[in-house]
Amino acid sequence: MQEIRDLGGQSFLVGGAVRDFLLNQKIQKDLDVEVFGIRLPDLENLLAKAGKLSKVGKSFGVLKLKLTDREYDFSLPRQEWKIGPGHHGFKVRSLTQMAYPSAASRRDFTINSIAYDPLNHQFLDPFQGKRDLERKILRHIGSSFSEDPLRVLRAMQFSARFEFRVAPETTRLCRTLELDELPKERIFEEFKKLLLLSEKPSRGLETARELGILKAFPEINHLAGIPQDPKCHPEGDVWNHTLRVLDAAATLKTGFDAKDLELMLAALCHDLGREPTTKYIHNRWRSLAEHESGYIRTESFLKRITEESKLIRNIQLLVRDHLHPQQLYNDRERIRSSDILRLALRVSIRDLVRLAHADYQGKMSISGRPNNFPAGEWLLDQARRLSVQDKPPQPFLKGRHLIEMGIKPGPEIGKLLKQAFDVQINGEIRSLNEAMKWVESKLPHQTKTGKKGNLDAETKNLLITNV
Repeated sequence: MQEIRDLGGQSFLVGGAVRDFLLNQKIQKDLDVEVFGIRLPDLENLLAKAGKLSKVGKSFGVLKLKLTDREYDFSLPRQEWKIGPGHHGFKVRSLTQMAYPSAASRRDFTINSIAYDPLNHQFLDPFQGKRDLERKILRHIGSSFSEDPLRVLRAMQFSARFEFRVAPETTRLCRTLELDELPKERIFEEFKKLLLLSEKPSRGLETARELGILKAFPEINHLAGIPQDPKCHPEGDVWNHTLRVLDAAATLKTGFDAKDLELMLAALCHDLGREPTTKYIHNRWRSLAEHESGYIRTESFLKRITEESKLIRNIQLLVRDHLHPQQLYNDRERIRSSDILRLALRVSIRDLVRLAHADYQGKMSISGRPNNFPAGEWLLDQARRLSVQDKPPQPFLKGRHLIEMGIKPGPEIGKLLKQAFDVQINGEIRSLNEAMKWVESKLPHQTKTGKKGNLDAETKNLLITNV
């Protein structure tokens, strides 16, 4: 910072780091520094001496500096003009002599417009952001807010992360903005921040309704007003239940973002199948075949925000089976090991138990929530006994074993391996040796070579595909 001053410039720490410091929250590794009074080439030469410099954002007046423990975005103040739709529909011009209040006027919320001068130990607060921090209010700064509709989603996740309410005038403005021009990856990033960084993500979903965001996501929007059996769900409709499950899931995070994101998205989607299947049958509200409907509607919702097919698939599987831990526990006297093994073939048992635990807690008042989940504890015990709590069961018999047995080629090879695995899952085969004996008992003499390993190249290629 002093080196910038020596060149006749000024530098201020801006954005989220200043906000989080004033909120006594953990400051992220990425820091934003805005530089005034010097040209971009001079700043570039100075930063290149300090560490690894990236020029990816240079056309926008941004330079990224990576040091051992932190990354910095150094930017020059700039003017922007909206010239087209989308995130890239702006014309940008850097203005080194712009005053800080003018530069900050294009930020989204007052709480993000506060700057800190590290050399003079002073805060610059041209839009009274500190006052809004104290009052826990999200308030937009000016008319430029509406040029980027992503800011509506930022209001959603900020309201949950910081437990702030949105100012009435900002709410009115947000309701006029459409999300259609936003790319999926930008929308997804805001949902991830909501779900991963909030202790009470339900607050963000409530804000999303207030701001009109959910009209873009009908699968979520239509949960409100869907009735449930009050004996099983005293918390109310499916919307209220989903909010409670989200907050419960937030307490079950592991600290690994990939797993936690699956859990939180599954919690958000777990009852999407209720809206098209809920009917009043025999004096109670029931949702028949909700698991299949939920599987389909989960894909529909997630494809609106991401193209990550593996993530979508994992969440669909969790949603489809989320009732099984409780159902298996209720019928545990009749459950066989094969039932647990087949469940483990479809979905991660540990991940499923975590989702079912959140669902279980979502049916209760916050004060009445127990820490334990008997159905989940029982299922995990069963899965550990079978060594499938973290992975699916593996077949004893592989294609290479059939090669070693000298089996002749034929179209039934794949079927044979599948049948052997089914028999293994049913508990009739307990080792590789038993599997090989089972194969021998099922094959007529003429399918064998008569000599171990005596196979031609075509046969080996066929069998290797089943290894």
